[in-house]
Amino acid sequence: MKKNSPTIRDVAAAAGVSVATVSKYMNGAQRFSAPVEAKLKAAIEELGYRSNPLARSMITGRTRTIGLTVLDISNPHFTNVVKGANRVALRHDYTLLLVDTDENQARERPLIEALAQRVDGLIVSSRMSDDESHWMLDLGKPLVLMRRSEHLPIPSVGIDNRLATYMLARHLLNLGHRQIAYLGFGQARINDERIRGARECLEEAGLTLDVYDAHAPTAHAGEHACSRVMLGPRRPQAVMCYNDLIALGFMKEAASLGLKLPQDVSVTGVDNVPFGEYASPALTTVDIQSEKMGELAMQKLIDALAGHADIGHTMFDPRLMVRESTAACR
Repeated sequence: MKKNSPTIRDVAAAAGVSVATVSKYMNGAQRFSAPVEAKLKAAIEELGYRSNPLARSMITGRTRTIGLTVLDISNPHFTNVVKGANRVALRHDYTLLLVDTDENQARERPLIEALAQRVDGLIVSSRMSDDESHWMLDLGKPLVLMRRSEHLPIPSVGIDNRLATYMLARHLLNLGHRQIAYLGFGQARINDERIRGARECLEEAGLTLDVYDAHAPTAHAGEHACSRVMLGPRRPQAVMCYNDLIALGFMKEAASLGLKLPQDVSVTGVDNVPFGEYASPALTTVDIQSEKMGELAMQKLIDALAGHADIGHTMFDPRLMVRESTAACR
C-alpha cells in the first residue's frame, strides 16, 4: 500500500507550530527565531516534505520561474548567454523557461506576451527598435534587455559594438591591410554600430570601408556571400564579419574558391564562439563575454524582483582574440 506524501499540516504538527508558520518559512516570506527554524528544518527533512510549486504560486503569486527569449539557440553566442543566466538562476532557486524566436521578428511579440503570463520576470533578446518595444512596459513584469535601449526605462546589458569593430580594424591596419570590407547583417540593430566603429578607424587612416550584407547571421549566409565579396570588382585584402558564424561560413567558401587563408584574405568575426578556435585557420575575433552577459542580466532581473531595480545599462568591454585567420598583408 502506497504511503501518502507528507503534508504541510504534518510538518506543522511535527514542529509544534501553526500551518501559517510553515507556509511563511517555506516561501521565505518571514524569518523566525533560530530554534523555531531549526525545528522546522528538522521536521521537513525527517518527513521528506516537498512543497507543491503550483500551490505555492497560487498563494504567493510567484512562480520562481524566469523567462528568457533568444533570437537563435543554435547560435553559440546565445547558448552561452543561456548557460550564464541559468547558472545564476539556479543559485537563487529560480527555474529558467527558454523561448527561441528563431530570428523571426513577427513572432517576437506574441511569444514574449505568452511567456510573460507564466513567469515572474523576463530577459529579452530582440531585434525590435525602441519605438516598436514600448508594449513591453505594459507586461507588468520586471524586464532586462540584452541590448542597449536609449528610450525605454528598462535595465540592460550589452557590448560596446563600436569599439569591437574599431579594434578589429586597427588590428588589420597594423598588419598592413588597406582594402578592408565589412560583411554585416543589416536587420540587426547593432549592425550600424559595428559599421561605425570600423569606418571611424579606417577614416583616421584616410581609407574607406566597403560594406556588404549577408542577409542572415548564419554560417550559410556567410558562405553564400563569399563569392559576391571576393569575386567582385573591389576584392578586399581583409574581411570583417558581423559575427563568427558568418565568418566561418565565409572562410569555408573562400577555401572552396581556391583562396588561401590568411595569405589571400584575412578574416575576422565577433562573438568568440567556442569552435572558432578550432577552425582551420583558427578565427581571429572579439570576445564579447557571452556567459558573463547572461549572468549579469539574470542578476539584474533577480535584483529587480527583490525590489532593487536598476534601469541603467551595463556595457562589457570587447577583448581582441588574435588567431591564425589574420596575417600580414602580402
